[in-house]
Amino acid sequence: MPYVLLPLLTPTLEWLADSRIPAELAGRTEPESLPPAFVAARALKLEANPDHPNLPTSYLIVRDQDSRVVGACGFKTPLGLNRVAVGYGVAPSTRGQGAASAALKLLTELALQSGTSEVLAEIVPTNAASIRVAQNAGFIQVGARVDEDNEYVTQWLYRSGA
Repeated sequence: MPYVLLPLLTPTLEWLADSRIPAELAGRTEPESLPPAFVAARALKLEANPDHPNLPTSYLIVRDQDSRVVGACGFKTPLGLNRVAVGYGVAPSTRGQGAASAALKLLTELALQSGTSEVLAEIVPTNAASIRVAQNAGFIQVGARVDEDNEYVTQWLYRSGA
């Protein structure tokens, strides 16, 4: 696979939550590839949740051929429960090259290995590329809702053994 997931550890998440770029990532990232501060803060909060297993919540999507960071992905809810929510984003300059597909596949595998049986992705209906990524990964649309950011999203679900 031309992409790997690199776990974002707590010290790096703390930097990102403060809208700073850690020195080890400087010069290795595509523009807009790092998670925004609110996503890093959410990951830190999730890692502090006693229900969450001692596993990373967030990952950088790294292009194998040149070790460049092209995006980020992670879990939005604790692993190990029946259902876990995931999110992913890729730098605009690298979209359409398979990074989101690779990230969603790898996240889904990590979730299933942790004992989770369902993986949920919530996608804005106008994001046709992300919907195709979910469909190609075996996710099916199961509903829609207005999320905590007051945004209308469609819900895509992958079930283990489906």
